[in-house]
Amino acid sequence: GLEDIASYRALHDSTVLYPCDANSTAKLVAAMADREGVSYLRTTRGGTPVVHAPDADIRIGGSAVLQSSDDDVVTVCAAGITLHEALSAADVLAGEGLPIRVIDCFSVKPLDIETVRAAVAATGGRVVTVEDHRPEGGLGDAVLDALADADICTRARKLAVRTMPGSATSEEQLADAEIDAAAIAAAVRDLARQS
Repeated sequence: GLEDIASYRALHDSTVLYPCDANSTAKLVAAMADREGVSYLRTTRGGTPVVHAPDADIRIGGSAVLQSSDDDVVTVCAAGITLHEALSAADVLAGEGLPIRVIDCFSVKPLDIETVRAAVAATGGRVVTVEDHRPEGGLGDAVLDALADADICTRARKLAVRTMPGSATSEEQLADAEIDAAAIAAAVRDLARQS
C-alpha cells in the first residue's frame, strides 16, 4: 500500500496514524478506540527497534522531536519505518558536522503543526520529508501544507516512492526507492550546501 495515507487523509474529519514502534502503536490504538469517525493506523510488518518509552507522550495530534540541538541545519520529518532511517542518517550526518532535527510525525492527520513549524523555522526553513508512500497526499504533503500558511521561507526535499517496487528485502526496497538513510543524508547535504 503506497497510496493508503493519501486515501485516508482525504476523508473528511479522518485520523491517520503511523507509529514507528510497539510502544507508540499501543498508545495510538488505545487513543483510536475512543475516537469518533474514521481512524486509520498503518503499522510496519517487520520488527523495529523501540524508540519511545512506555510512558512517552504519544497522542493523536502529537509528534516527538527525537533529535535536536541548537546547531541543527535541517529538519527531517518521518514516520513509521522511515523514522528509523532518519535516525540512522542523523548519526552519519553528526559525524560530518551536520546535525539535524528529527521529528517522529506519528500523527499524520491531525499533524502537530506547531512543532513542525517551530522546527523548520529553527533550521533556517530547510526540511526533508521521507515516507514509504507515493509523493502525492502523504506525510510530505501534510508537512508542506502546514508550512504553506506559515511565515517561513521554506526549502524542501520530499523523499517518497516514485518507482514501481519489485520483490526485494525491506532494506533493498528502501534503498531502491531512495528513502533510506543514505538518501536522507544526501538530501540533507544538498539542502545544507544551499545555505
